[in-house]
Amino acid sequence: MFDNLTRRLSGVFAGLRGKGKLSEDDVNEMLREVRVALLEADVNFGVAKQFMARVKEKAVGEELFSSLNADQTIIKIVKDELEEMLGGEAVKFNWGSNPPTVILMCGLQGSGKTTTTAKLAKWLLEQGKKPMLAACDIARPAAIKQLEVLGETVGVPVFTKMDGTKPPVIAKEALERCKYLFNDVLIVDTAGRTTIDGDLMDELEAIYKAVNPNESFLVLDATTGQEAVSVAEAFHARVNVTGAIFTKLDGDTRGGAILSVRQATGVPVRFTGVGEQVEALELFHPDRMAQRILGMGDVLGLIEKVEKAFDASDMASMEQGFGKGQMDFNMMLQSFTMMKKMGSMKSMLKLIPGLAASLPEDAMEHINDKQINRTEAIILSMTSKERGNPDIINGSRRKRIAAGSGTSVEEVNHLIKQMYEMRRGMKQMSKMQSRMSKLQRRR
Repeated sequence: MFDNLTRRLSGVFAGLRGKGKLSEDDVNEMLREVRVALLEADVNFGVAKQFMARVKEKAVGEELFSSLNADQTIIKIVKDELEEMLGGEAVKFNWGSNPPTVILMCGLQGSGKTTTTAKLAKWLLEQGKKPMLAACDIARPAAIKQLEVLGETVGVPVFTKMDGTKPPVIAKEALERCKYLFNDVLIVDTAGRTTIDGDLMDELEAIYKAVNPNESFLVLDATTGQEAVSVAEAFHARVNVTGAIFTKLDGDTRGGAILSVRQATGVPVRFTGVGEQVEALELFHPDRMAQRILGMGDVLGLIEKVEKAFDASDMASMEQGFGKGQMDFNMMLQSFTMMKKMGSMKSMLKLIPGLAASLPEDAMEHINDKQINRTEAIILSMTSKERGNPDIINGSRRKRIAAGSGTSVEEVNHLIKQMYEMRRGMKQMSKMQSRMSKLQRRR
């Protein structure tokens, strides 16, 4: 997401280094390059034009801010305008004054709407809510079953009716059922179409009037580019869309639709989907997204992911084992599981300030989680005794592990060697810390 734009903007700003005061020619040259970068990222032409006009107005004749360099002055201006383009401050969730809070989900078929409905339910559970899902997509035969399976995966109830009842009636009955069960949030999954048509909009309007939602989220596929803006305009014209949720951002390196939809339609981006797992839904923060676009990373986002993935008790036991140099394959497997909760390796690296822009494009493309998966397969092919005590893994056991994991004996040998090296390193670190503690006590 925004990989190409981040690299292009970093190159533009690097060319401004060493300049004192910014002349109009400097700004015009920079704006031409930024305009090309934005359009290549599939940003709406009108939005890009307005953005450049605002940047130019602020930048011409601007003196350096105290000790900042000229390129940092431009970055500050561009960052502020990017935040404004993305919506300024994050929009707060509109909880109903009288439960349940009703959320209407809409979008075109194939946008990931039903999966996103389950992801949103998972996010609500993490906020301490008790959500319930309503299956109102009776146009697609597999939609109801898909929502039931996802609901079971997430751990939330799903209200369904398969007797020919019309979607607005289903939504109304689901709301009554939600009140009866004391669930405090109802998420209504509606039907999608391959294209926008009158029947789709009429049905959506009827459901909207039946449940009077507190929030109406439009699910948009980020890979469709500017078509997402047109879809948002069409839906917003018929129902009061309070926010957009962009999906498939992990497969889109441009991301221009996110930069365009707020300015072009007035619909703020509320969440982003960054993977297939039910946990892969992130609250949208315009300021953090602006920082990521400019290669500044997202330190707060990284901290939140770590806190969410790592359980305090597990961390305590692992820390104790590391301190004593008692590393084994159970601990390694546990650390892999925690890392996977945080997302893909590529997505994590992009949160580190400066890294996404500095790494070559082909290097980022080669970063994947396949090696971790192969290592995990080797560990899972071991017995519980072998994972807890690597010293007993002899030649015949190594052959069995390689055959069971679909890897080679050389890979198994390399992993075991890594384990011993990690043990030695941890023991040396533990001894060093112990000596430092003794020296401090003597002083």
